[in-house]
Amino acid sequence: MIKAIFFDIDGTLLSHKTKKVPSSTKKALQLLHEKGIYTFIASGRHISEMVDLPIHDLKFDAFITLNGQYCYNAKEVIYALPIHSQDIKNILHEIKNKPFPCIFVEDKKMYINYHNKAVQIVQDSISTALPDINNLNRGLTYPIYQVIPYGITEDREKDILQLMPHCKQTRWHSLAIDIIPAKGGKENGIREVLKYYQINPEETMAFGDGWNDVDMFEFCKIGIAMGNADDDVKKKANYITKDIDDDGIYHALKHFHIL
Repeated sequence: MIKAIFFDIDGTLLSHKTKKVPSSTKKALQLLHEKGIYTFIASGRHISEMVDLPIHDLKFDAFITLNGQYCYNAKEVIYALPIHSQDIKNILHEIKNKPFPCIFVEDKKMYINYHNKAVQIVQDSISTALPDINNLNRGLTYPIYQVIPYGITEDREKDILQLMPHCKQTRWHSLAIDIIPAKGGKENGIREVLKYYQINPEETMAFGDGWNDVDMFEFCKIGIAMGNADDDVKKKANYITKDIDDDGIYHALKHFHIL
């Protein structure tokens, strides 16, 4: 019996085409709550970004943000895993010597060293405003949960990761990657949230469309890829539903007799 369902945001709850949550998805979420099934966000997004998205009026029991590094509900922070301080020192040194735009993500705020065309393209693709510009040296004082380099080549990406041995990366856009703690990821955040709510992984389902959703597909009992997901991501899912704009979430929940 499914007791908890995890939802990615971009391309899963929120349509890239309409920039809205489909009405069928809103109906499905309401029905899940009426049936007593927990619903959780599992996203690479930051809390400050979600406030401006058309999901703020939807009810969720808890939020797994920053790809699992910062998890919370209305009452408290459930789990937090910052990047190792030496890794932060190393990437700051690299940015100083060979500059590239990079977001640093704290618990309550996120900021970037400068904007360029790559940053604009990526932010437009996820319907999000350009991040505030600030001094990245804040990362020497405040815990950083995720860093997001923009416009770097794959070779440069490898060089950066060598400087951050306690971290791993996920490329979610051709012009942007998420760098998080090596022990992090949506799977890890989900595990901590399930402990908190005393739910077994065998009683869970997850919806997603990107590479940063694959680990939660593998961890949850049922992993569902949206019809609009990349083909390689679909291969990792237990089930492929319809496109987000073709009532994909509602269709899958009906298929598995959840609704």
